[in-house]
Amino acid sequence: MDRLRVATVWLGGCSGCHMSFLDLDEFLIELAGKIDLVYSPILDVKEYPQNVDLCLVEGAVCNEDNLEIIRKVRERTRILVSFGDCAVTANVPAIRNQLGLTNAESVLQRAYVEGAQANAGIPKEPGIVPALLERVQPVHEVVHVNYFLPGCPPRPTELKL
Repeated sequence: MDRLRVATVWLGGCSGCHMSFLDLDEFLIELAGKIDLVYSPILDVKEYPQNVDLCLVEGAVCNEDNLEIIRKVRERTRILVSFGDCAVTANVPAIRNQLGLTNAESVLQRAYVEGAQANAGIPKEPGIVPALLERVQPVHEVVHVNYFLPGCPPRPTELKL
């Protein structure tokens, strides 16, 4: 039997879903015997691979970098799972959608200028702050999602099913 090629991706969120995954404790040893983890923030892999069987996606789609990776993930993955409330509903990252800020630039102005205690100014160097999307979106509003695993974060026992 071929081993499952599994990936995990972290978009706009807190990493709590990945922490929940790591809370599988001893089950991770059993799981390691059945899968090949081919991409994850806990690995040093720079490019999302081709032919991934299953990917758990944590976080909402908040910026251009998130948009680029989630499209690549969908194109290269057979089964995509929205992993946690931020991926399923956009949850906490989507609070900025409700702030009455009219565009992404006003979000950066609020965070980096109005809220700054020192060195006020929006970072402009390429690669420092990815361009924000006008609206934070759950993963299924951007690409097709096969399954949803809600929770903030999902309980580790739900991952064993």
